[in-house]
Order: sequence, then C-alpha cells, then structure tokens
Amino acid sequence: MGFTRAELESFRDAVIDDLIGPGCRLLFVGINPGLWTAATGAHFARPGNRFYPALYRAGIVDRVIDASAGMKPADRDLLLERGVGITNMVRRATARADELSADEFRAGADELVATVEQVAPQVVAVAGITAYRTAFGEKKAAVGRQDRRLGDAEVWVVPNPSGLNAHHTVETLAAAYREAAVAAGVV
Repeated sequence: MGFTRAELESFRDAVIDDLIGPGCRLLFVGINPGLWTAATGAHFARPGNRFYPALYRAGIVDRVIDASAGMKPADRDLLLERGVGITNMVRRATARADELSADEFRAGADELVATVEQVAPQVVAVAGITAYRTAFGEKKAAVGRQDRRLGDAEVWVVPNPSGLNAHHTVETLAAAYREAAVAAGVV
C-alpha cells in the first residue's frame, strides 16, 4: 500500500481513535499521529516505524504486527488481550512532530491525565523524551521511570520508535519497552 504526497496531505489534522481496551495495563503514548497513521487509522503505521518490531522483541506480543495498511482485527485483539493500549499526546495528524506547538503538548498532557483517570493503566509509557518534557514542563527528565504519577499509574518515558530517532535500534527500543511492560505486569 502506498500513498501519494497529496493523498497523505489530505489527512493533515485528522484524528484517529485510541486503541484502548477495558483491561489496559500498559498505555503507550505516541507524540501525535503521522499522516500515514491518519491515512490507515492505525497507530505507528508508517513503514519503517520500529514500534511493533520492538514490542515483539520485548516479548510483549508473540508476532510482529504490520500496521502499514491498517490494523488487522487479530492484531488489534492481540494488543488488547495483552493489556496494551495506544493513544497520543497530541491528537491531530501532522507530517512532522516539530509542527506542533508547546501549547498543544501542554493541552495534550491535560487530556492524557483525563484518559488515564478513566482507563486506570498500571503504567503510562510516553514514547519521546522531548514530548514528555514539553507536555509536563520537566526540562531535565530522562528516559526511564519518572517520579511523576498520573493517577495511580507509574509514568515511564521510552524512546520514540520513529526511524528518525537514530539514537536507538529495535533492540534498545525493545529493552526500554520491556522495562515498562514488566512494571505494568504485561510480561
């Protein structure tokens, strides 16, 4: 499946639904949907995104999910059965995260708090240190478990799985995701 630039641009500012089930224990928080994600309606869908390979290597799921053409019902069910949910810090789709304002991140943090209060996961894993720092005003935060809690949930910052994040490999992403998953009781 492929999209032209014009087709992708038509999804700018679109919003996709959260993937959260009633037994959510580990809630991953992406920065915001990319245009490919908005086009397919599936989180972390852009080809080359390392989110699902990292989930597999971390032992969170038993197979690599390919969401590039949309989320298959069996894959959606697998995530929900494992207690994994996905939302975004900022809901609107953009081509790049640097198109978002600090105000959008702060408003997204408020929305995230409301979501966590409703869902009550064990762990909230924010995928992106810059997004976390901006949203919560914690300029010195580092990757890993945070002192902050959202409701009763532990807060973890994990590396962003985008291919643009050259500092991390699938293996280092998997190690960070596994730590958060262990804390959540998912693995």
